[in-house]
Amino acid sequence: MSDARSEILARIRHASACLPEAEIKLALSRLGTGPSATLPHTDLAIAFLANVLKNQGTVAIASSRSEAVVGIGKYLYEHHRSRKLVAGNDARLAALPWRDAGLLPRFGEAESGELAALSYAVAGIAETGSIVTCTGRNNPAANNFLPEDHIVIVALDDLVERYDEALDGLQGQRPRGINVISGPSGTADIAMHMVHGAHGPRRWHVVLLGHVPADCVEQAHALAGLTSESPAETLPDL
Repeated sequence: MSDARSEILARIRHASACLPEAEIKLALSRLGTGPSATLPHTDLAIAFLANVLKNQGTVAIASSRSEAVVGIGKYLYEHHRSRKLVAGNDARLAALPWRDAGLLPRFGEAESGELAALSYAVAGIAETGSIVTCTGRNNPAANNFLPEDHIVIVALDDLVERYDEALDGLQGQRPRGINVISGPSGTADIAMHMVHGAHGPRRWHVVLLGHVPADCVEQAHALAGLTSESPAETLPDL
């Protein structure tokens, strides 16, 4: 298998090296772009949150970093009666005002038995309600997939409409990996019953950070066809 793999990769490298850069760019431009999904709302934030809810996630909004931290603390206490979580060594996570909520973050890679992890998304995609993370030494991939609860902060300015825009925004970066996440872990392999948390997070909580319409979450609920009792949260006013 290793010999066959090496031969295939060698052929790909050879084919790529034989084409001038200008010709490659021309071929890519001729491909064009495929049609995107119709957004459920003209407001990008509302459309994004509605699709997160449709993906079985829960949502919250926060107008400031302090408000986001307080809301995350509330979420952790409600689900685990704990103030502990693990977060990557991302500078944006390290700079959060953790003391405002009395949280006890551990910075590093999630380990077995840790219940909640916090990530900071590089983009949120409105057409599918997905978040994008770049993994590496400061943002371990295990934090996205190992704990029972995966909490993600998405800045309002990082919302895009389409996948293409999210990928364009990553040009020039060389992350170890790119994760596009569209909900909690789920499988219906056994008796066709959907089970969450089978091979990853049981819950997926997205915090949208920025100034959005006051009824943003309410409108997202309505568009997702959910009731007021459905699992979604707005963060408390400070």
